[in-house]
Amino acid sequence: MEGLERERLGEDGLPTSLLFPKEVSAHGSHGSSIMSSTDPAVTPLVVFSTLVVVSGSVVTGCAMGYSSPAMSGIKEDLGLSAAAYSLFGSMLTIGGLVAALLNGTITDVIGRKRTMWLSQILSTAGWLSIVFTKNAWWLDAGRALIGFGVGVTVYVAPVYIAEITPKNVRGAFASFNQSMQACGFSLAYFVGTIVSWRTLALIGGIPGVIQIFSLYFIPESPRWLVKVGRKREFEAALQRLRGKSADISQEAADITVYTETFERQSHSRFLDVFQKRYAHSLTIGLGLMLLQQFGGASAFSYYASSIFESADFSSSIGTRSVAIVVMPAFAVTVIFTDKAGRRPLLMVSSAGMCLSCLILGLSFYMQDLHICKDVTPILVFLAILAYFVTLSVGMAGLPWILMSEIFPVNVRGRAGSMVSFAHWSCSWIMSYTFNFMFEWSAPGTCFIFAGVCGLAILFTAKLVPETKEQALEEMQASLNHFSAVS
Repeated sequence: MEGLERERLGEDGLPTSLLFPKEVSAHGSHGSSIMSSTDPAVTPLVVFSTLVVVSGSVVTGCAMGYSSPAMSGIKEDLGLSAAAYSLFGSMLTIGGLVAALLNGTITDVIGRKRTMWLSQILSTAGWLSIVFTKNAWWLDAGRALIGFGVGVTVYVAPVYIAEITPKNVRGAFASFNQSMQACGFSLAYFVGTIVSWRTLALIGGIPGVIQIFSLYFIPESPRWLVKVGRKREFEAALQRLRGKSADISQEAADITVYTETFERQSHSRFLDVFQKRYAHSLTIGLGLMLLQQFGGASAFSYYASSIFESADFSSSIGTRSVAIVVMPAFAVTVIFTDKAGRRPLLMVSSAGMCLSCLILGLSFYMQDLHICKDVTPILVFLAILAYFVTLSVGMAGLPWILMSEIFPVNVRGRAGSMVSFAHWSCSWIMSYTFNFMFEWSAPGTCFIFAGVCGLAILFTAKLVPETKEQALEEMQASLNHFSAVS
């Protein structure tokens, strides 16, 4: 076996199967495949494992959608001011910010399964704190705990799914993870207009409890097992995922040689992620997260009801409508991520968000000038619906999917933590400052969001590669300049 592996290594220490002449370009050139020409079958265990993982994403969606429908009830029952409620809303991102510093390390040290288990334990404790709270302190503490759990989940869930699924369906399965997050978001928005904020918090914690008990029945990520040297368990887990009768020898050999080679390239230092060869991947990951947040994603998600009210439109009708429209939008993403590709969906999404923000800004500008006062509430309503639909098609979930795909295993934990930290930092800035920005100028705020979404189109066109239907090893070796012409 060792002799075979030595023969498979090229001059730069990489498997000869990775030494292909084509690199992944920003326009999606693919190179040759390192895996078998026949893609592994999607087994029932892969489907079940994905369902278990995405139950945690339902919790994430509930957490992100909770503050908008719960706002009036919490402020009335606990006597919170607008500033105090803004602090409560931002505690989710503060918890996520702390998690971002640790999620990559935790995931690499204790494994993907144990990390998901830890995140849901903390999230469940946070939901219970909100359910039984008597004052703002326990309310904020519960929100922060949920934020920590969510901050871990949004990183580990797409990583685990990317590591267990065959390349031809990886995008669809990872997009399904985001669609379940949308389910949780819609659940909070829709049910939150019917039940009390305490009951809504109780409902939000149920999927996490389900995941805690279901994780026992799914395998650990094979790629993590081989990374930590547990080769027998790696082969057993890969065999379970591909089916008892499947021939995994080629896939197992490629994963093993690739992982060991890239591990030798790293000395487990945090600064390794700043090497020049990772600059492109890091720019993509950080850039998409910054553009997503400064394009208004968290601001609209957390404060949609108050935007509807400022336009003299019913917040209950508005939030329910948002809850309804995001579901088919995410279904489109699941269907087309592996057919149309990541780049086209990101560009269409950014363009739609840009146009929606322009219309929204013009609507509030007309409202300030008392022009067409009967029309502006409808325009605001339609613009916000369009924003959420186009956000759901691409920019909401695809940055996380790309993050799970583009970083090699030797820096994935550290790079993922950096990208997550950027996401939660920007999310906290937007969730805390949005109300103040909106009071300063509603049209100006929307026009700023439109400008950022316009930049996202250019960023995607120039820098983001197409990753559909490529093996993780093939794509990462090329994108991070580990390939050579054989």
